[in-house]
Amino acid sequence: MELLSDRVLNMSTSATLAMAAKARELKAEGKDIISLSLGEPDFNTPDFIKNAAIKAINENYNTYTPVDGYVELKEAIITKFKRDNGLHYTLPQIVVSTGAKQSLANVAAVMINPGDEVILPCPYWVSYSDIVELNEGVPVEVKTTIDTDFKMTAEQLEAAITPKTKMIWYSSPCNPSGSVYSKEELRALADVLQKHPNIFVVSDEIYEHINFVGQHASMAQFPDMYDRTVTVNGVSKAFAMTGWRIGFIGAPAFIARACNKMQGQITSGANCIAQRAVITAMEASPSTVQYMVDEFKVRRDLVLDLLNKIEGFNTNTPEGAFYVFPDISSYFGKTLRGTKINNATDFSLYLLGEALVATVTGEAFGNPNCIRLSYAASQEQIKEAIKRIKQAVS
Repeated sequence: MELLSDRVLNMSTSATLAMAAKARELKAEGKDIISLSLGEPDFNTPDFIKNAAIKAINENYNTYTPVDGYVELKEAIITKFKRDNGLHYTLPQIVVSTGAKQSLANVAAVMINPGDEVILPCPYWVSYSDIVELNEGVPVEVKTTIDTDFKMTAEQLEAAITPKTKMIWYSSPCNPSGSVYSKEELRALADVLQKHPNIFVVSDEIYEHINFVGQHASMAQFPDMYDRTVTVNGVSKAFAMTGWRIGFIGAPAFIARACNKMQGQITSGANCIAQRAVITAMEASPSTVQYMVDEFKVRRDLVLDLLNKIEGFNTNTPEGAFYVFPDISSYFGKTLRGTKINNATDFSLYLLGEALVATVTGEAFGNPNCIRLSYAASQEQIKEAIKRIKQAVS
């Protein structure tokens, strides 16, 4: 008899975390690994947020928090949604969780029944498909290519919808492609969804502020989509607070209530000190973290400039987040220094072994022709990493 559940045996390990662990292992062996694998800003959390946390510790915030978050934090999130996104939510529509990943897991658990289909424009963030499958849903991948900047068109959405379609999950700015859906592109998708009133949307906006093209657009900004959209966000990326683990949703009240109920049986409320610090982050103008965004843009341009000098790397220009997602399929079938490259996973592992550079295979994101490189690293590290990659493939 198998001792572990089918649920966990059928689940894949997060590819980004697996690659980071492998890179750490090699580092521990004394190898000089440059990691471009993790989606984690290399900045420190801003001092004004750290000071708010210290203040909360000194004020003895140490007891259980409300399951769905402190009222003061929920009010600050409501202010943020109104200020940055033009979205009007009320207290019963906000749920604070232990990271946006838990927010997504909550939504899946309360919305998906066995056999329900969830449309995922490819590439998508690694955990989407596993979270859907964990809740007995069926991920439906909609393939996109570098030529459309990895964005799903209205026609593709229409073609993917079946009577079993329950939801669409997407991120903008997108992890892993850095693509940003414009207001017009979202409107075209919304127009398709008007014909299918029972389909809900999860709009993952965790990279909202790391946007190099201006105005961020939210699906919930359209009055005819507001009651069918769950807006997911958090502080990990824009405020360099990955380890603080605070995410949140703005959602129709019945979904928020269900997420609150689910969370109450699994983790209860998120960390008290982190929540107090996030109140300060939410109340601050996004301009307080603009210095990080400016630096990410400089690095993006640097990465693209260097990768474009390597034959076989086909890149587009990502408009947000801190990733490039080059198509490297021209290497498939080739042998590099004795290693046969059959797919993106082979290529990614080859770069780790040969160039000592950690990247992530695009297969994990539903796009097997690409690899993801994170430029949340110093300019010096980026230059050295891409120099090594160039040597390894030449």
